[in-house]
Amino acid sequence: MTATYDPKKVSVIVSGRQITGFADGTFINVTRDTESFTDNVGSDGEVARTRSNDNRGSIVITLQQISDSNDFLSQLLAADELNGGGVFNVLVRDQLGRAIYQAAEAWIQKPADSEFAREAGSREWTIRCAELIPFVGGN
Repeated sequence: MTATYDPKKVSVIVSGRQITGFADGTFINVTRDTESFTDNVGSDGEVARTRSNDNRGSIVITLQQISDSNDFLSQLLAADELNGGGVFNVLVRDQLGRAIYQAAEAWIQKPADSEFAREAGSREWTIRCAELIPFVGGN
């Protein structure tokens, strides 16, 4: 079996708008805050498994410094800081595969750190998700 991965076919949709201008290297990182299940063992060897109901997570996207999507994400954060109007839905999807990550309620954690150098750099944005629903699919 042969499968194809194409980074150009990985999309991020924030509040209905496609994010563009990703940086070179790792440009999306999706993580959950807590494990889905924890376990412990009693003195007699019986194991208890506990389901976590904490489905919070983060989607970190790294954009080129020149990306227009920096403006859009800055606007969402500014609206949120002004009047709490910065909660949105987010979707990450590999269009050639089956991986999909989504959250109905997400927000920008803080402004991207910025540095300026001889060459154009990148901006890293952390999107926090109240309930991150992942499906880690293959291609």
